[in-house]
Amino acid sequence: MDSTYDDMTNSERKVASYLDELSLRYVFQAPIFLLDLVDRPRIWTPDFYIPRLGVYIEVCGSEDFGERGYKFRDKVYRKNEIPIVFVHTYKDSKDWKSWLRNRIIGIHHKRESDLRKLFKVDQEHHRYADSNDDF
Repeated sequence: MDSTYDDMTNSERKVASYLDELSLRYVFQAPIFLLDLVDRPRIWTPDFYIPRLGVYIEVCGSEDFGERGYKFRDKVYRKNEIPIVFVHTYKDSKDWKSWLRNRIIGIHHKRESDLRKLFKVDQEHHRYADSNDDF
């Protein structure tokens, strides 16, 4: 029986193996809808999606695709506010794991900051609503 690993590049297999090691379930090449830089609708398939964390991973397996290609993709993902980490496994065989962990943690710190703003607004709203219960 074929496995998902059969369709992966060597770099993607490294990342998949690391996600398995961390017990992080992933979906390989889950399609996402987005708008490109000139607002044309597109469906892209980042290499990994981690549902529990709500984060995508794009594996940059070699320099063949070129920094320009990855920079373009990064701009499109940012425009669409898609939380994604670009991982370059070929640049440093050990550091990419730290890079991946730190980038995912950074995404969650940003989310936490955004949630604090929502909680603050929610608390202020309840305080206002509670003081107007007599009306």
